[in-house]
Amino acid sequence: MSKKLFIETLGCAMNSRDSEHMMAELTKKEGYTLTSDFKTADLILINTCSVREKPVQKLFSEIGQFNKHKKDGAKIGVCGCTASHLGEEIIKRAPVVDFVLGARNVSKIRDVLHKKGAVEVDINHDESEFAFGEFRNSSFKAMVNISIGCDKQCSFCIVPHTRGDEISIPAELIINEAKKAVQSGAKEIFLLGQNVNNYGAKFSNGKKDIDFPDLLNMVSDIDGVQRIRFTSPHPLHMDDKFLQTFANNPKVCKSMHMPLQSGSSRILKEMKRGYSKEWFLDRALKLRDLVPDVHISSDIIIGFPGESEEDFSDTLDVLEKVRFEQLFSFKYSPRPLTKAADMVQVDASVASRRLSELQARHTEILDEISLCQKDKVFDVYFEELRSEGGVGGRSDNGFMVQVEGSEELLGTTLPVKITNPRRMVLYGEVV
Repeated sequence: MSKKLFIETLGCAMNSRDSEHMMAELTKKEGYTLTSDFKTADLILINTCSVREKPVQKLFSEIGQFNKHKKDGAKIGVCGCTASHLGEEIIKRAPVVDFVLGARNVSKIRDVLHKKGAVEVDINHDESEFAFGEFRNSSFKAMVNISIGCDKQCSFCIVPHTRGDEISIPAELIINEAKKAVQSGAKEIFLLGQNVNNYGAKFSNGKKDIDFPDLLNMVSDIDGVQRIRFTSPHPLHMDDKFLQTFANNPKVCKSMHMPLQSGSSRILKEMKRGYSKEWFLDRALKLRDLVPDVHISSDIIIGFPGESEEDFSDTLDVLEKVRFEQLFSFKYSPRPLTKAADMVQVDASVASRRLSELQARHTEILDEISLCQKDKVFDVYFEELRSEGGVGGRSDNGFMVQVEGSEELLGTTLPVKITNPRRMVLYGEVV
């Protein structure tokens, strides 16, 4: 009987791709098969996130539950960003953990697997040219890493301390990986990086002869690629070449994630984001001008240290002017190793009130946006069966759309007329 592997993945799309890389190494080279029931697993991996405090707090509770119910002899490994910054402390606090593997050390999964107490958390390890095996959770779209690490030093963010310096993955490796994915049936390529539009700034071999718009065009030239998505671009690097390529390449989906973080230029400077409120608005409104039906999503942190009512009003002002189609908003969470953790914190009740106000207004905006989609027709790429029934997919510009149907629709792109637009999902019928 083959050994069974269970992976719990927390956090971002890059974590999801890291999990796929570990699955590839373990299924292809160590003889594991995947299971959705951790109680039957011989190996349990927790791929962690440390961007906010709650996932870190949850980790040790999860370890306890897994240990309590796992089968005899099953190993537990902790991977990802929390593994990077806590390292040996994880095993000290939870001796049942067999090994710890940092986010920059995914390629070493087979090494630590066989070493009880192993800790590999070197954030300077260079995996940019490591050839991982092929494994994907979806046969309809393929996530492809284009860089590792992050060179930004945002004062609230722990990622540079868990994923190390930014290095771009060679274009030929990216193109080869995308071609293999297409040959396996994927029609959508999802490019991943901490700051994708800074691609090409630094390669291991020292070359600097390609940028992100060039890479987008190279991927779009692959036969069989129908759609290209990416996350996350950085507002600082949204130059005109990038915006023009986004607007004019028909295979690049017209949805853009623009992480604002704050609408206050003063707070943005404290955050060390590198741009101002005016720059963000200029780029967002230029994008709306170039692509009138563009879908813009964003991240906003409320209650960053020193945030005043005036600063918060600036954030609301950006919300009104850009009218994001999707918004991920959170109260500031102090993270270890970051400069903001030592700043004077905003009162929790004040931050909660501001967050509620922001989210309430954005809910109103979402309702207004969704109502405007009624009777529109979108080309939808169907990629998932929905838990409540029906088939779901995304329009080119990023709306989640659901229709009645079953598996025969998966992997197809069909026109859908929206009959019942809702805040999170547009319901429609194939026409």
